[in-house]
Amino acid sequence: MQTTDSSPIDAQGLPVLEARLREDLEFLCVPGKDWVPHQDGVSDVVIIGGGMCGMVAWLALKTAGIHNVRVLDRAEPGREGPWLNYARMETLRSPKVLTGPAYGHGALTFQAWFRAQFGTKDWDALDKIPRPMWMDYLRWYRQVLDIPVENGVSVDKVDPEDDLIRLSVSGAKTETTLTRKLIFATGRDGTGGPNIPGFIKDLPRHLWAHSADAIDFDALKGKRVAVIGVGASAVDNAAEALEHGAAEVRHLVRRKEMPTINKMMGIGSFGFTAGYAALPDEWRWRFMQYSFATQTPPPHGSTKRVSRHPNAYFHFGKATTRIEQRGNCAVVHFADGTAYEADFVILGTGFVIDPMARTEFGETADDILLWQDVYTPPEGEESGDLGRFPYLNEDFTFREKHPGTAPWLNKVYCFNYGASASLGKISGDIPGISEGAAWLSRAVAATLYAEDVTTHWQAMQDYDTPELKGDEWEPTELEVGAQTREGQIA
Repeated sequence: MQTTDSSPIDAQGLPVLEARLREDLEFLCVPGKDWVPHQDGVSDVVIIGGGMCGMVAWLALKTAGIHNVRVLDRAEPGREGPWLNYARMETLRSPKVLTGPAYGHGALTFQAWFRAQFGTKDWDALDKIPRPMWMDYLRWYRQVLDIPVENGVSVDKVDPEDDLIRLSVSGAKTETTLTRKLIFATGRDGTGGPNIPGFIKDLPRHLWAHSADAIDFDALKGKRVAVIGVGASAVDNAAEALEHGAAEVRHLVRRKEMPTINKMMGIGSFGFTAGYAALPDEWRWRFMQYSFATQTPPPHGSTKRVSRHPNAYFHFGKATTRIEQRGNCAVVHFADGTAYEADFVILGTGFVIDPMARTEFGETADDILLWQDVYTPPEGEESGDLGRFPYLNEDFTFREKHPGTAPWLNKVYCFNYGASASLGKISGDIPGISEGAAWLSRAVAATLYAEDVTTHWQAMQDYDTPELKGDEWEPTELEVGAQTREGQIA
């Protein structure tokens, strides 16, 4: 983008913005004082995930003075998170003015980053943030803060070891590492995985893909493509298929009508962010279940991106019951008795929250307390999907299903989409991520301090640096005539 803007505060380039940010951080004493006692060979915190959630969590911990932190991500540098992987929308849904992971620093916002390069006129002309540009911003965020993400590292297993957590990792590093606290900053599928409905189980893998898979869209040229679902990922994948020359793309939608209203947008506020977690279970469940039941509609731009193609179709009231192979095709059968033959099927069925799907926990996953273990909703508010969300403590930590079976779970923090049922949308989405990171860092700091309280007490007793040297005053005797006598004052 080019701009003719000549404002003295705009389009001066990233070096000027970065200098301002460094000065702001210095004025605010960031990073904070390193106060956590060191343990040889042990990290204070390991963060799994070097995307947006993991990076803002790192910044929050550093601001709080927790320095011994590792950030691990299995992706190659610059490809953390979904943005250049399975995310296929043209632009973000979130408004461009949201501060996202800036953590209270104006110079760290997307807006500051954009305007430093392109100026106010281009900023005013920008509608939504292009998806690849958001990843460019996150790369800059990592670079300007010098976040030490260790890429190509996969965490395979998580186990307790005395008062610590042992991580078995592979990839660029194959090792066993110990940490006091573990944060899962693993995004949308961080406490589960892609939702693969049972009706697809008999279809050969070369005939279908989930929207989160790597899909060869070039191979769909001239093909009939069935897309199951009509959420954001479904329409974005349909658009990709159409733009790569698919002969036709048919959305096969269980619902009778297209969802058109994003109910959560209607109640978004700092009050909701701050107050949701303190609500009784019945209210938290009610908010989330209603959001699930009404469904978030696909973005306006994404939907138009599909419907502008004459060979795109939306079919409602088509609940898929089974899909079978016929030759080299897939026949999709519906509850109403009809069927459709496709050359390829894309599941736009989203993600499920299911700790049992996370191999990192091993058998311990079954010890994690879930909402379905705690709360029975009234008639009309049932939701199997919501019931599988973890029932978290107020500090993002997991809870054990049966007391004494896995007490070490309170050292593991769920800072991803899986926390939304318990704590609200403060650990996966752009709007509330900085508030969630502040909440998380305070919780981690509080527990680390409590665990080391005897060390801190001893440090207080041992501290012997005087503020006064003894030469700041001179003692004198109080003259007798100036002393207070009983019953009179001289």
